[in-house]
Formats: sequence, structure tokens, C-alpha cells
Amino acid sequence: MDPAVLGTRLASSVLSPLVKQLLTRDGPGAGLVDKPVRLSGLVTFRGEKRTLGEKEVGHLAARLVREAVQPPGEPPFPADEQEAVTGALARRLLALGDLDMDDLQAVRLGHRQLARTLRDSAPAPGLTADAAYFLDSVTEWACLHILHFFTQRSTFVARTLVEQSRAQSELIAKVDALITRTPPRDAQDTAFEARYRAHLAERHNRVTIFGLDLRDSPDVWPLDAAYLSLEATREAGPEDAHGEPQGATTVQVRAEDAFDGHDRVLLRGEAGSGKTTLIQWLAITTTGRIPYVLPLRTLIRAAGLPAPAAFLASADCPHTPPEGWAERVLTAGRGLVMVDGLDEVPSAERPRVRDWLLGLVRAFPGNRWLLTARPTAVRSAWLAGDGFAELSLAPMGRRTVDAFVRRWHAAADAAEHEEPLLDALRAKPDLSLLATNPLMCGMICALHRARRGYLPPRRKALYDAALQMILTDRDRQRGMGGLDGIELDTEDQTELLQRLAYALVLAGRTEMDEATALTLLERALPSVPDAARQGDAPTILRHLLLRSGVLRSPAPQVVDFAHRTFLDHLGARYAVEEGHLDVLLGHAGDTQWEDVVRMAVAHARTRERTTLLRGLLAVDSPRVTLLALASLQDASSVEQEVFEEVRERAAALIPPRTPQEAEQLAQAGPFVLELLPGPEGLTDQEAHAVVTTASRLGHEGSLPVLKRFRSHTSLDVRRQLVGTWRRFDAQEYADEVLAHVGREGLDLTVTSAEQVRALWTMPSWRRIDLSGEHPLDAFMGALDPGAQNLTLRGNPHIRDLRALHALPSLGFLSLMHCPQVRDLAPLAEMRLRHLSVIDLPALPTLTGLSRVTGLTSLSVIQPVPGDSLAAYLPVGAPLDQLILGQGATETTGLTGLDAFPELTWLNLSSDAAVLGPRDWDQLARHPALTRLSLGGRLVPPHGPTTALPGIRVLTLHLEAGTEEHVSRFAPAVPDAHDVRLYFAEDAAPASDDVYAGLFPQADVTVHRWGR
Repeated sequence: MDPAVLGTRLASSVLSPLVKQLLTRDGPGAGLVDKPVRLSGLVTFRGEKRTLGEKEVGHLAARLVREAVQPPGEPPFPADEQEAVTGALARRLLALGDLDMDDLQAVRLGHRQLARTLRDSAPAPGLTADAAYFLDSVTEWACLHILHFFTQRSTFVARTLVEQSRAQSELIAKVDALITRTPPRDAQDTAFEARYRAHLAERHNRVTIFGLDLRDSPDVWPLDAAYLSLEATREAGPEDAHGEPQGATTVQVRAEDAFDGHDRVLLRGEAGSGKTTLIQWLAITTTGRIPYVLPLRTLIRAAGLPAPAAFLASADCPHTPPEGWAERVLTAGRGLVMVDGLDEVPSAERPRVRDWLLGLVRAFPGNRWLLTARPTAVRSAWLAGDGFAELSLAPMGRRTVDAFVRRWHAAADAAEHEEPLLDALRAKPDLSLLATNPLMCGMICALHRARRGYLPPRRKALYDAALQMILTDRDRQRGMGGLDGIELDTEDQTELLQRLAYALVLAGRTEMDEATALTLLERALPSVPDAARQGDAPTILRHLLLRSGVLRSPAPQVVDFAHRTFLDHLGARYAVEEGHLDVLLGHAGDTQWEDVVRMAVAHARTRERTTLLRGLLAVDSPRVTLLALASLQDASSVEQEVFEEVRERAAALIPPRTPQEAEQLAQAGPFVLELLPGPEGLTDQEAHAVVTTASRLGHEGSLPVLKRFRSHTSLDVRRQLVGTWRRFDAQEYADEVLAHVGREGLDLTVTSAEQVRALWTMPSWRRIDLSGEHPLDAFMGALDPGAQNLTLRGNPHIRDLRALHALPSLGFLSLMHCPQVRDLAPLAEMRLRHLSVIDLPALPTLTGLSRVTGLTSLSVIQPVPGDSLAAYLPVGAPLDQLILGQGATETTGLTGLDAFPELTWLNLSSDAAVLGPRDWDQLARHPALTRLSLGGRLVPPHGPTTALPGIRVLTLHLEAGTEEHVSRFAPAVPDAHDVRLYFAEDAAPASDDVYAGLFPQADVTVHRWGR
């Protein structure tokens, strides 16, 4: 549902009580004094007796937005913008108190102008077009209720009567003068306009998909259910860039807002881009103006183009207007005249259309005029000298495509096919390249539904169907065949287009100059006699640019293909027809030729296909082997021997079995996503490697693969799914994957503002790792009160830790690089069992750590001042584990360690201070210490100065040059039964057996990083 339409769903029962809270109820006196009270005295958040503050107004705005977006249907703007829209609406409502006018002046102003005044007082930069449009709509509805409230005030009634009495004589005189100047609009006009609007709603509130011949596929559905906002672009000069000294820039606007700042618009758009649909939408939603929809393909059949009185008859409207009605409408400047399809008029007739249109524009100023055309129909700035702004409909983005697919399936009552198609669009880049406008999206939806949830099994069939539709079927079904005296069938157009496509493929380019295209067509025309009979190369090129929907001219004297998919498809077809198999194989290692090679395999005959596949295998490259496997999906028939060889070679690569294999597989490119299996039939290790491959690619086609594994029970698989969130759209990934992943043992890492907003929409997580400068109120409310683990890092907004009391179940807290934390004492009131203090303000500036005495585990990764750990660490805490690093023991050493008699595990990282004899004595004398972990720099070259008989579990992280120290350390731990050695990759010079022999009494495991 369009945001403006959605805004109208704010019922009076919702808006009125909320708006009344903003305004005072008791009027000051009778209101007859010379200085009536301004709006600043009528709002409840200003003055001495204010009852609302900015916070309360913010709550009212939040409720307004929530109520507005609750009705069913598509959301009016992205969910991650709700907070920004709410804040902007609150600022607009607060701006009421700054307006220098009284209630009577406000009512005279009208709710729309009042809303514009508030918008100018409190602009909302940074919102998307949808969110800004929605915000303006809600502001208007709020202003309507505000003015209604003013009219009910006793002072308003009294002052209005006085004003009316004073101005009655002047009003009568003005009305008399107005009557003499204004053409009469009697009840007949009003009644007819109601009938005419009903006719427009009936006629245009539906969308037809042309070019489809599919049984049981809907070709018509209601426009108000299916319409979605498209984007248009226009070139803006320096004045549109806030006065900055720069040249023209491209600005995106909502297509419905084409008239913002302009009354005359030339709208360009490719075939099927939505030009006609936009006109239909404007026809049924425009208020305040009378829409005229004038399709040129109908008007041009008559001897002369129509005058205003004949507009309705020319457009096949069955209603007859009162005499002179059309001229009265246009003379009053109330018309919206939309002339559709300049490209559907023969080129010789276009100057006549221009003269007719400009004659109307000059005769009836003050109206709005819209002319649509394909991009190549007329030259750039064709009407710029006559005040027409030029806009171009932009290709649909992924979100718009998703919205289209959802609405199409809702209108077609085919919800069961919706998600599979969305997954296919994400997983198959070639398919998503086709879905860039409503026509192609509709075709794909219809094909998918007609085949019961499956697109044609091979891409070649899909592309052939698309070309048949847009090259010939669509124009013929619209009665547009033979325009300009040229009518070419699909095969003839394909023959010519594929010559251009192959030339671009060979050159490694996506566009060519017009002169080159003409040369290629001149050479090709003799082999296409039907085309040669109808025109020379320039004539045929103009026809292909204007009508094919495949070829276009993105800039003067430049030619390219509307879709890269068609370029590769047609180029591959010509390469096979010409027998250029060696050329194709010679480029098999070039990623730019991937789709060309795959489509060549599809176009080839069986013998040619065998040659291509054997040639790919001969390259003996993992990536090219996978390309051969992918090509099998497009092949209609393959020799069994070749088929088996390709599958056998690829079986060593898919599925991957290790992270290293996954990394290598991802390097092959996005096409491998189509080849990834699972989760059925995969081991946990293989499932993890498949998920890693899809994650590393970070392609939107990865999402359907990752979704398949979201219910997997393996911890490694789930960790990979959670860890790859950053590579995808935050909200979409949260909805599609994270909301379904089992959470046991998982921390959710949250970094960006978008991820923080998505956190509010997900089922609560108990373990959160939050990085970045996020204010407390941006995330605290999204955390589960039962949260158990929380990491806050790199956040200067964290000051008062009492805010964490809202998480009574929190047992693990890590504070990292939070420079404004000064006092840890509030944590003493919580049930924390583990605390990490990492790079906070230095002790003793940081206070309160000694008071957090409920801890069983503590990490201090920053210097501890003084000469004893006991001076600042929480003596009396039942510490079982202590982790020290980053110079923590530089001045203290391990003095004071005996103040923690329950300590069983000490972990000293490499950046802790080197241990001296007193420190080794502290370790040897400690009564409970049984586990010791040391970073490589702390492993002494000659072994500890004293034996450590109490150590049962020893972990050494060895850096380069410290491997030989192990043999000297071993005698110091005679009772160790578990020894774990970690080496940098390939840094351990001896075999695992050698290290095991150093600790004959222990179970020794050797780990090498990177393996």
C-alpha cells in the first residue's frame, strides 16, 4: 500500500485523542482582544504549566507511527527507518510551539499548508523517499486534527464571529468581483466530475501483463493491490546541490513525485518499465485536479489530434461532459493531462504531436502535463526549451523486485510459489539481471507459477521465452505491429542482435559506438532478406533501438544491451553458429566469459557440446572444472561418458570438506552457489564447509543456501551462520536466518546501527557481543532481561553501569575500550560470575573493581598499578580463574596471588610481564592452582626457576623461536597429565611424537595455527 494511502488509515479514534494531548483545553478569555494568544501558548509542551515534555511528545509520535504501519499489507517504508521517522515526526509536532500565528490564522492556512510549514521548520534529511513521503502524509493528517481541535475552542468561535462581522461588507464585494471573473461551475459540472472519476477508477484500477500465453496465469489484477512505487532519475544542476560548485548530478525521486517543482514533465522509460502503469496510478489517486489519460497510439489514428472538448471521446470515455466543461477545467488550471506513448507514434508524426501538445500548454497555462516515451524515441532536451523537465524511470532495485513479487503472488492467490521464486532470484544472478522492470518481473512470476513453482529447467528456455515476448508478442498484442512500416519476426531480430552481441563479447565491452553498430548491420542485412527489404542499416538500427526492448542507446551515438544476460545469451548463440569453439575455450579462464561459455554449451549441438566440455576439463583448473559442471545444467543432452567424467572431476571439489577447501571453492565465483548441496546427506564437517563457502562469497545468492542450514544442530554451522551476518542486509538476514538459528552456546555479534535496529525485531538473544558507538537507549530495550552474556566494546556512550541492572540474570560481562567508564562499583549489586576489564581508564582512575566480590572469573587486560595484585583486584571473591595481560603484572608481578586461595587456573598472555624468580615461587606455593596457561614470551628459555608440582593442565602458546624452550619446561611439571601446545603455522620443527615424548606422563596435543 502506498504510504499516502496508508496514512489515511489513521482513524479519528486514534489521531484525535493523541493530538488533544498536545494542545491546551482552556482558552484565555473570550479571544476578542487585540493580541490573541499565539500557538506557542496553546501547546502543552510550552509555557509555565507544561504537561508534556519532549520525551512525552516523542512517545506520542511513536504511537502515531506504530498505529499507522499496523494495517496489513506491504510496509510503507523499510522497518529499519521507523525510529528515524518517529524522531522526525516528534520534531515536527514540537515545531508547533515555534509558529508565530494564532489558531484562527492556522485554520485559514489549511492543514496542508500548516503541514508544509512544520516540514520547513523541522526538515528530515537522510530518510529514503518512501519514509519521507510517509512522514509528510502523517504530518498532514495530524495537522487536520489539530485544526479541527482549534475550531472547537470557545475562543475560536467567538473570535471567528467578530472577524466575520467586521469583514462581511468586504467579503460581499470580493465575492461579487470573483463571480464576474470565474467561469460558472454549476451542479452539472460537479456531478459529471464524480461520474468521470468513478469511470477512471473502474477503467484504470487494473494492470495487464502483455506477451504472456500461459494457461491459468493471471494477466490482470487490481492496481491498488499491485502498484508499488518506482524510482525516477533526473539531472540536477548546481542549484539542486545546495549551491555547491559542481556540474550536473543524478537525483533520484519517487516516480509519483515527478511534478515536484515542475508542471511539465517528459518521462522516459524502457519497454515495460512502468510508464503506463504510473499514468494509471496518477489517474486514480490524483485529487484536486482532473486527470486526462490520452494514449497516443489511439489518438494518432484520427485525422487530427483532439482539442480539449474531444479529449474524453478520443480516449474512449463513454460519458459526455457538459458543454464547455473541458475548457473550463483547463482554463481554471485544474487539469492533469497525461499523454502516453510518444514512441508508439511513427517518427514522422512526432513533430505534429509536439506542436499539438505545446499549443495546448500555451493556451492553457497553470495545468500539469506529462508525456511518456522510450529513451530513444526523441533526442535529449527535445522539450527542454518549452519548460519540460526530463525524468527517466530507474531499474528496479532488489527491495522493489521483492515487493513486486510478493504483491504479484498475493493478487494471483499463489502464496505457495512466492518464497521459492524469491530464493531463485537471489540464488541465480542471471535471473535477477532480467528482473529489472515490472514487465520482466511479471513474466518471471507468471512463468514460475504456470510451471507449478519451477522456472524453465534450463536458462536458454527462459531467455528464449523472454526474447519472444519483448521482441514481438508484446507489440502485437497491443496492436503496435508494423510501426514505421517495419515488422520483423523474432528470428530476424535475433539474427541481427546476436551479431552486435558477439562483437561486444569479443571486444570485452558492454557498449559500442553507433557507427560500429551500423557497419555490423550492413554486413548482416544481406543474410536477413526480410529485414533488408524493409530498410537500410540506419532504419533497422533505429527500429531495434526503439521497439526491440533489448537494444538501447544510453548516451548519444552509443549502443548497448538493456540486460547483460541477453548480451551473453545472444553472443554465445552466434559463437556456436559460427563454430568458434576454440575462441570460447580460449577464454574459459576469464570470469567475464563465464556466462558466455555456459550459454554456448546450451546452444551447442551434442557433438559441439562434447567438444566444449572436454575442452573445459582439459584446462585442469578447479574453477573451470566447476564451470563445466555448471554448464551441464544448461545442456539438453550430453554424451554419457563426458557426463560421468565431469561429475567425477567435480566430486572432488563439491561438497567441500574443510575450511581451506571452502575458501578455494568460493574463489571460483558466485556460480558455484547453484552447485552447493545440503544440508541433507552431508556430515557436520561438510555442512560447515558448505556454509563457509556461501558465507565467503557474501553474494545475495548466498542467502537461499544459508537459509537451508538455519535449522542445523552443529555448533560450528550455527557459529558460521551467525558470524556472517555482517556480509548481508541486516534486517533481511535477521528475518531469514538468525530468527531461526538455535542459540545454545552462541554469541550474537552486533556491530552496525542497522544490526542494532534489527535486534529489536528478533526473538531475544541471551548472549550479545555489541561493538561500536551505540547509545544505551538504542539497544538496551532490545536486550532480553534474561540475558546472560554481554560484551560492550569500543563504546564511548557507556558511562553509568547502573543501567545494566535492567539485566538481572547477567552472569558474564566484558567491558572493552569503553573510555567513559569510571566506576565498576554498580556491578557489585549484580549476580556477575565473570568480568573482563580490557583497556578501560587506567587504575586507580577506574574505581570499584575491588568491590565486585561475587566473581568466580576475572580478566584484567590492562596495567594494575602498585606492588600487589591484591590492592585493586576483588580480594574475597571466590575466583577460580584469573586472566592477566597487556602489562597487567608489569609493576606487581604475581605478588598478592595468594590473596585468592580458591584460584585453580591462571592465564598469562604474552603481553603480560616476564616472570621472575619470585613469580615462579608464587606459582609453586599456591595451594589450589592446577591449570597454567602461558603466552610464548613468558615461556623461559631455560625453564622455570622452581618446579611446579601442583600443575595438572599446562597450555603453552609458542611464538617463533620459543619451540626449543618446551624441552626445558617439561621437567618443571612432573605431574601434568594434560599438555596442550599451540604453535604458529609450520613453526614446530619436530613431529608431534617428539613433543609427546617430553611429557611421558601426559596426554599431549599439538595445534598449529592456520590448520
